[in-house]
Amino acid sequence: MSENIKVTEIFGEDVFNDSVMQQRLPKKVYKELKQTILEGKELSLEMADVIAHEMKEWAIEKGATHYTHWFQPLTGVTAEKHDSFITAPLPSGKVLMSFSGKELIKGEPDASSFPSGGLRATFEARGYTAWDCTSPAFVRHDAAGATLCIPTAFCSYTGEALDQKTPLLRSMQAIDKQAMRLIRLFGDTTAKKVIPSVGAEQEYFLVDEKKFMQRKDLTFTGRTLFGAMPPKGQELDDHYLGTIRQKISGYMKHVNEELWRLGVTSKTQHNEVAPAQHELAPIYAEVNVEVDHNQIIMQTLKRVASQHGMKCLLHEKPFAGVNGSGKHNNWSLTTDTGVNLLEPGNTPHENVQFLLVLSCILKAVDKHAALLRESAADVGNDHRLGANEAPPAIISVFLGTQLTDVMNQLITTGMADHSIGSEKLETGVKSIPEFMRDTTDRNRTSPFAFTGNKFEFRMVGSRDSIAPANVVLNTIVAEAFKEVCDVLENAEDIDMAVHDLIKKNFTEHQRIVFNGNGYSDEWVEEAKRRGLPNIGCMVDAVEALTSEQTIELFEKFGVFTKAELESRKEIKYEAYSKAINIEAKTMIDVASKQIIPAVIKYTRQLADSINAVVAAGVLEVEVQTELLRETSALLKKTKDALNELKKVTEEALTKEEGKESAMFYHEKVMPSMEALRTPVDELEMIVDKDMWPMPSYGDLLFDV
Repeated sequence: MSENIKVTEIFGEDVFNDSVMQQRLPKKVYKELKQTILEGKELSLEMADVIAHEMKEWAIEKGATHYTHWFQPLTGVTAEKHDSFITAPLPSGKVLMSFSGKELIKGEPDASSFPSGGLRATFEARGYTAWDCTSPAFVRHDAAGATLCIPTAFCSYTGEALDQKTPLLRSMQAIDKQAMRLIRLFGDTTAKKVIPSVGAEQEYFLVDEKKFMQRKDLTFTGRTLFGAMPPKGQELDDHYLGTIRQKISGYMKHVNEELWRLGVTSKTQHNEVAPAQHELAPIYAEVNVEVDHNQIIMQTLKRVASQHGMKCLLHEKPFAGVNGSGKHNNWSLTTDTGVNLLEPGNTPHENVQFLLVLSCILKAVDKHAALLRESAADVGNDHRLGANEAPPAIISVFLGTQLTDVMNQLITTGMADHSIGSEKLETGVKSIPEFMRDTTDRNRTSPFAFTGNKFEFRMVGSRDSIAPANVVLNTIVAEAFKEVCDVLENAEDIDMAVHDLIKKNFTEHQRIVFNGNGYSDEWVEEAKRRGLPNIGCMVDAVEALTSEQTIELFEKFGVFTKAELESRKEIKYEAYSKAINIEAKTMIDVASKQIIPAVIKYTRQLADSINAVVAAGVLEVEVQTELLRETSALLKKTKDALNELKKVTEEALTKEEGKESAMFYHEKVMPSMEALRTPVDELEMIVDKDMWPMPSYGDLLFDV
C-alpha cells in the first residue's frame, strides 16, 4: 500500500513563491518586488541584495549548495551553469555562504557556444542571463543534491535575444498594452493588466530502458528509424483512457509528487491512443510561468522514468504507424481582476466585447496563418502534422455551431439577435441524471479550435517549447487589437464603430473558419479554393519568419528585430539539416553493423539447412529455397539503398548552409532514408527473432 500524499501540504514547498517572499522579505522589499513583477518597475540593487540573501537562506534550508541561472537557449532544451554559495576561505579555514543581488540579477554564460544564427561570432563569447522575477525561483532535488534554479532570460553582449523567454516577455507586454486599450473602451477602469494564460497538455511515450538502450536509433535520434508493425497496434482503441497499468501508475504518482513540490499544477493523467502513450495536463497559468512549467514537466518526465527502469520519449513520432505526440496549447486572455476576455457568456450575441475580441483573433490568425504554422514547425513534427492523428498543416479556426451562427447573422444581416442555446442531453436511461450539453461539439481535427472560453492550438510538437507559438499568438492578436483601438479611440459613435468593426472582421476573415473534418481530402481542396496556405514541411514553413509582413509585425511591437528573425531562420535551417544528418548516419551505422550482418547470418543458416535436408535425401526444399531467395533479394535491396543513402548523405555536406542544405536533406536524403527502411522492415518480418539485432515494436510498445 503506497503512502498517502497530502497535496495541500507539499504543493509549492520547493518554490520561492509569493507566500514565501511575503513571509521572509521585509515589507518594503516585498512591496517593491511585487511592483516589479506586476507593473514592470525597476528593482534597485539594494533591494536585490536583500532578496538574494533571503532566497539563499531559504534554499540552504532546503539543502541547496549551488545556484544556477536556468535559461532556455535556442537548442530546444534548457541550460544551466552551477555555482556554489561558498565564498573565499576565511583565515580560520572556514567558508561563508553568500549570494549577492548582482549574482541574482546577472549571470554570464558563454554565448558563442549556443545557436545564434550569425548574431555572434565564435570569438565573441560574452552573453548575459538576466533574472526573470515574474517566474518564481525553485529548488530542484536530484542526484547532484539540491540546486536553487533561477529562471532567467538570455541575451547577447549587444542585447539580441538568444533564447525563448525574452521574446515571450516582450510579446506579453505588447498584448497587455493593446488589450488594456480595448477593455478601457468598454468601461473597465479597475483592471491594471491583461495576461495571456496557457495550459499545455503534454503527450509522451514510455518504453523499457534496457530495450531502449539496445536501439541506436532511439539512443541517437529519439525515434525508431527501422521497425515493422506488430500484429496489434492501436486498432482496437483499447489503450485510450484505459485502466492505467500499475507500473505506469507508480511512475505517474512519482511524477505528480515531484511536480506538485515545484508548484506545477499537474491535474489530469491518462493513457493516450497509441500503446505505451500517455498524457499529462496542468491547470492554466500565466504564459511565462507555464512555459517554464512545461520545461520542468518534460525534464521531470524523463528523469523520473529512469528511476523506474523506463525511458520517456518526447519525440513527435517515435514509432511509424502509430499515433505521434503533440502538445495542445490552450490559450486565453484574462485581466488581473479575473475577467476572461474569451468568455462568451450564455448569450454571446449580446456580448459585444467578446465578439470584437473574437473577430480580432479571426483576423489575426487569417492574416498570419503562415507565421502561426511556422511557430509549430519542427523536424519531428513533420512526421505528425497532416496525418489522421494530428491537425492538418492547413491553419483554420473551429468556432462551433453557436458562434458560427452568430458570425453568419452579423455577416448576412448586420445584426445578431439570438444565440443557439444548450439542450438537455437525452440518454434514454431514466436513472442517469439530466444535464445540459454544451452548445457545440469539439473538433479534434482543427488546429485552432474554440473550446468554450479559450482557443486550443493543437499543432505544437510534444518536445518543443510552447514559447514560440505563444509569442506569435500574443503578437498577432496585439496587432489586431491595436488596429481596432486606433479606430475606436477616434470614433464619434463608438457603439456603431464597434458594430461595424465586428462585421468587417467577420466578413473579411470568415474564410479561416472551418468546422468540418480537417482530415478529409475535400478540405484540402476547399482550403486551396479559399486561398489558405498549406505548408507541409518545416523547411517551407521557416520562410514565414522573414517575410516583410512578419518583420513589420514584430518590429512594430518590439518583439523581434529583423536581425533576430533572420538569425532564428538560420538556426532552424541548421537544426533541420543536423537532425536529418544524424538520422541518416544512424541508419547507415545500424544497417551496416547490425542489420546486414544479422541477415547474412540468417541466409547462411537457411542455406546450411537446405544443404542438410538435401543431404538427408529429402528433395522437397521449395519453402526453404523460396525463403532464401526472398531474403537474399531484400538483402540486395537493402545494400543498394544503403549505398544510395551514403552517397546522398555525403553530397549533402557539400551544400551551402541554410536553406539549400535543409532543402537537400528534405528532398533527397529523407526519401533515401525511407528507401532503406522499406526492405529492412520487410526483412524483420522474415528473419528469426533471435537473430534480429534490436527489440521490435511489439517489444517496445507492449512490454512496459
